[in-house]
Amino acid sequence: MDKIVNNKIKLEFLSKGENVALARITIAALVSQLELTLNDLEEIKVAVSEAVSNAIIHGYRNQPEGIVTLIGILAEETIYLEIIDQGIGISDIEKAMEPAYSTDPERTGLGFVFMQSFMDEVKVESKVNSGTKVSLTKKINTENKNRAVS
Repeated sequence: MDKIVNNKIKLEFLSKGENVALARITIAALVSQLELTLNDLEEIKVAVSEAVSNAIIHGYRNQPEGIVTLIGILAEETIYLEIIDQGIGISDIEKAMEPAYSTDPERTGLGFVFMQSFMDEVKVESKVNSGTKVSLTKKINTENKNRAVS
């Protein structure tokens, strides 16, 4: 990344469903340092929720002993987010990103659809039995940027 980093967080938590809310709140606090619309803030929170939920439900198959890593970076006019697990991985990323596809019959299979519609870029890297990294990028209008006051 060639941009100036304004702020960065890294959070690791257990793969428990209740930690989806922790991830949402943490990222909301980070990105609220920028002047975002409520709609932009909500879209970012939903995208993070979907990625973290995927790590817990699909990556770790709801086993609460896994570790999910959440990285958030504010760099100039861009928000970079990474959600990383060391779970079972995705054998066919292209198939997994298809609308309504899910390996869990109780799920709608729209997680990646939401991420793609709410973020400017969604990148998925995965290796079977080694885990998955979901990278989310959102560009922010620099005119709306909140400049820190010291």
